Order: sequence, then structure tokens, then C-alpha cells
Amino acid sequence: TSVLRCTRVRTVKLLILNMQNQTMYDSCYKCEDGWKGKCYYFSTRKSSWDQSKTECSTKGGGLVKIDSSEEQVLNTAAGSCSHPHVSFLGKNVQQKTTGYDDLFWIGLTGSAEEGKWLWVDGSPLNESGEDPDGDDCVGMGPMYWFDNSCKVPQRSICEKPALILCG
Repeated sequence: TSVLRCTRVRTVKLLILNMQNQTMYDSCYKCEDGWKGKCYYFSTRKSSWDQSKTECSTKGGGLVKIDSSEEQVLNTAAGSCSHPHVSFLGKNVQQKTTGYDDLFWIGLTGSAEEGKWLWVDGSPLNESGEDPDGDDCVGMGPMYWFDNSCKVPQRSICEKPALILCG
């Protein structure tokens, strides 16, 4: 299994603020094989947004929810523990894309209300500079988000919490 190190997200970081021993953290939070970071799974199979959502659910997770545009941008902090989620997600998308149309579905989709975007958990998009328009589902590349028909086959990024092995 892959050990979570610098790639944990803010929610997990908050949990470890009270922990004195970093080694204990490293041995207590793990991802299953094939999952990385907060427990991300980068699919290799292209499918529609709905099929991608189902695939993530079958694997015990969901399409990734990105809380801010900074979370997906590869920036000068790449590789640092101060922004581990940012650098991990951005770096992996950048490494796994081979061109403009080689992108990943994320858990953001249009609602019945035109211009309103919702994450798969029902929470609204935190408007932070990204402005998808005109289509129903959203994916990401290494430096941007895109909106497209939900039926267009793309790879996807699933996420789920790390396994907690210690009490």
C-alpha cells in the first residue's frame, strides 16, 4: 500500500496537528493499492461523466471535489509540505495528460438552474475564478478546468478518505 506522507489534504492535516509523532501519522493513514495522496485514483479508461461517477462509487469513493482553483494548479510550492494537496493533484494530472483533449472528469456538474454548478455532494462551486459555461459536466487539465457534454469520454479522478489504521 502507498503511505500518505506530504500528500495528505487539509482535513487530514488538521487531524494530525494534535499528534506529536509524525511517524505515527505515516503508519496510521494509508491508501489502498492503486490510490494516491488523499486517496486519489486516476482512471486509465475513458468513459462518460455518469459512468466515471459509477466507477468511482464502485471503488468506494467519488469523483474528486476540488475546493478551490489553487488545489489543482501546479505552483511554486510544488513538492512542498505546505501545499501537499495542490502539488500532488496538479503534478499528477500534468504527468498523466498528453495533450489538450486528454483530460479528467471531476465531480462538478451543472444543475437544473442555468449557470449554477454543484459538486457531487450537493455543495455549490466556490466561484474562485473558474467560470464553466454552456455545458453540463466539468473536467480538469493540468492548468485549467473545462466544461463539456457529460457524454464525451474522458478519464476521471476518484477520491476517498485514507484508511485509518490506528485508534
